[in-house]
Amino acid sequence: MQHDYNMESPMLQLVSFNKLLEHYEEQLNSKDKYLADRAKFVLDAQAPYPELREGFSDLSLLTKYEEVIRIILADTCSPVLGKNEIKTISSPFENFVFNSSERFKNILKDAGEDYELEIRNLPKDINYILKCIIVLNFHYGYKMDFKRPLFYDIPDKNGLMKHYRVLYNADFMEIHPTEESRELTKEDVDELLENFDNIDLWKEKIPPNSFVSKGFVIANMFDVTAEHSISEIKSTLIGSNKRGSENFMESFQDTFRSLFNLNNIRVGFAGYDSGTNRFLKIYGKGIESFLLNGKETGVCTDMLCEGSYGKLLDENTYFTISNVENYFKKSNGQQPYKGLYEQGIRSAILAPIADNGNLLGVLELVSDTVNELNSVNANKLDDVMPFIVSAVLRSIEEEENLVDAIIQHECTTVHSSVYWKFQEEAKKFMADELIGNQPLFREIAFKNVYPLYGQVDIKESSKQRNVSIQRDLMIQLSEINSVLHVAVKKYKLPIYEELMFRVDTYLNEVKEALYTHTEQAIFDFVKEEVNPVFNHLKKLDRNIGALVENYESQIDPTTESYYDHRRNYDNSVMEANMQLAALLDKKQVEAQEMFPHYFERYKTDGVEHNMYIGSSIANDRIFDELYLSNLRLWQLQVMCDMENKYYALKPELPVKLDVASLVLVYSTPLAIRFRMDEKRFDVDGTYNARYEIIKKRIDKSYIKGTNERLTQKGKLSIVYSQRKDEKEYMRYITFLKSKGYFTNNIEIVELEGLQGVTGLKAIRAEILYTKDKKSERTYTYADLMEELKI
Repeated sequence: MQHDYNMESPMLQLVSFNKLLEHYEEQLNSKDKYLADRAKFVLDAQAPYPELREGFSDLSLLTKYEEVIRIILADTCSPVLGKNEIKTISSPFENFVFNSSERFKNILKDAGEDYELEIRNLPKDINYILKCIIVLNFHYGYKMDFKRPLFYDIPDKNGLMKHYRVLYNADFMEIHPTEESRELTKEDVDELLENFDNIDLWKEKIPPNSFVSKGFVIANMFDVTAEHSISEIKSTLIGSNKRGSENFMESFQDTFRSLFNLNNIRVGFAGYDSGTNRFLKIYGKGIESFLLNGKETGVCTDMLCEGSYGKLLDENTYFTISNVENYFKKSNGQQPYKGLYEQGIRSAILAPIADNGNLLGVLELVSDTVNELNSVNANKLDDVMPFIVSAVLRSIEEEENLVDAIIQHECTTVHSSVYWKFQEEAKKFMADELIGNQPLFREIAFKNVYPLYGQVDIKESSKQRNVSIQRDLMIQLSEINSVLHVAVKKYKLPIYEELMFRVDTYLNEVKEALYTHTEQAIFDFVKEEVNPVFNHLKKLDRNIGALVENYESQIDPTTESYYDHRRNYDNSVMEANMQLAALLDKKQVEAQEMFPHYFERYKTDGVEHNMYIGSSIANDRIFDELYLSNLRLWQLQVMCDMENKYYALKPELPVKLDVASLVLVYSTPLAIRFRMDEKRFDVDGTYNARYEIIKKRIDKSYIKGTNERLTQKGKLSIVYSQRKDEKEYMRYITFLKSKGYFTNNIEIVELEGLQGVTGLKAIRAEILYTKDKKSERTYTYADLMEELKI
């Protein structure tokens, strides 16, 4: 341990025994002859060495005068108590020790030669300021409370970290000013009190070496490892999402090892589900269960013996196994002894985590050593189990909240951009309830917001779905006919012929066209008339029964019908929707950072999205129409990105569908209101309903004077009604052409009037596609289809 001579300090620190020697001078006149003689002996021993009173900074003198110093300090550090007391004599606020009890010396010896003694919570960067506070208190007479608990963390010979609380006795210290010191006014001190972290200011008011401190401090230490471990467990459990961190279990186990003073114990957890009476794996980095031994779940009655089951579940008390091997032999390999024994565990404590008699889980402490964990040291858990129970209860509540949040996010989410408004109303709701008023969750509305709408729609989806259903029905009816043909040939029953006739009739009907009622009629026919006959044939004839079973094996149990082509169609739509929605959601995160706005998207036969932007939604942000223009440009880019995403995916889909994209431009601000019954926002007011009418009908519109649909594969259609919108979007398209989003094939068309809506026009821009991210070559839709050979 070295004294730091280079550390800047307001005080020149000198080792001095003057204050202690003054105490002995007072004892010279004591009526107690022993005390007087003892005082004379000490003073006579010191008398030839005045530097021991005057003070010195040359620490080599501590060795030179070692014997005399031992005599002077004998009463302050008594050898009689040295094997039990942990005591040191040192310079204040430093780790330089020049005398200590025998027990402290042994503690340092066990820590190893490489260990450097250092106070844990006394940062060097505030050492100067703390010494200044001592000066303010002892010299200037201010009463500043800077006391805080100080600790040494010292490992023992087994590597377990021990924690010692340090209490200082400064009775033998004295402080004197030097020529460098200066007078301090009340204003100076007030300024210091307001600027604790400003070390330059402290050095200005109390310069380095402006005081001399003479003396020494006595440090009494106490082993507070158990209390510290309990505090650490509490702190660890209070922290949120700790079990997801890398070192959670490692630090948690180290803390338990310090608490039990056992270096090799391990900690595990198992959750408990009262509904199924099962132990469950708890998910988290490094968390394992020795009861479950790698399994996800296990029935409690299968995993515990009668005694352990009663202790943990019925009595909610500890179950200890001090010798696992003995219990394993006595129980003839019953659980839990078998599972623990096979893992090499030789002693264990199973502690119930319970609240009001309800088991929540089990804390598992295990050791590879017989009797290391037992019913005696199990009592140490009494001090920590309340914190573990509180943490588990909080974790359960957090998990339930997270589940609710996930459900809300996936089903009825409240978008982050408007969440603040819902919070406001929720707080008003709670305030009303607290003051006794009838609580009412008021309707939430946003006025003067600009709408944006877009869709990437699967072309001719209804036709494609009908084709897939048509093909499945034709295959199913043909399979039925094959079975009936064999039955007619073998048994020659007219009823089979009549059934075949009706199957053929349905088959011919489906070949022609699929009408709305046809699918249900065939489903009812098969269920009510074909299936009973097939069941009869299975019992009647083994060979025909095999044919029937082959037919039944192709029937989907969910739809109770043939489901092959339709499955391919459904999977194609589902995969396309999932990929497009994921891309849109990812891009939306970036858009929200530009300026907050309401966003919702939903999947149909394609992906649609609504956005609303305005000052009423932005809350504390200042809205400018610049942000509307920015969002419109962003929307065009994302629509092209989604088209590219889809056509990159198309070759992998079971059914090769096409998509067409559309954007609706609406420049008149409107109001939206949250519909509590539908859990969604909708436009507010009859005037604004025009926007919803256009939105619902626009993709079915035709070019004026033709039979050509507006939306076309390979093109982005931008619908608008005002000339200024046309100019704005043509400007965006020109810009995006330079970025490789569109070709020069741009057209402006007029739309046929919709019911209740006239005067709409549209820009149709041909999209350029990139085959993959690495390729710089772009394609039109026709080129892309040729390239992909679809």
